[in-house]
Amino acid sequence: MAKSVLRPIVKLRSTAGTGVTYVTRKNRRNHPDRLVLRKYDWRIRRHVEFREER
Repeated sequence: MAKSVLRPIVKLRSTAGTGVTYVTRKNRRNHPDRLVLRKYDWRIRRHVEFREER
């Protein structure tokens, strides 16, 4: 079965500049803008904003 184009895989990169990334899926219909989530950056041991990159 084909993967849905409506829920693409996106890569979230840390805004702290450490190079840490998370991979997740998002619903384009509910979140058409770039995704910003506050997640744990294990290199600096803090929660920071992770922004979607394309």
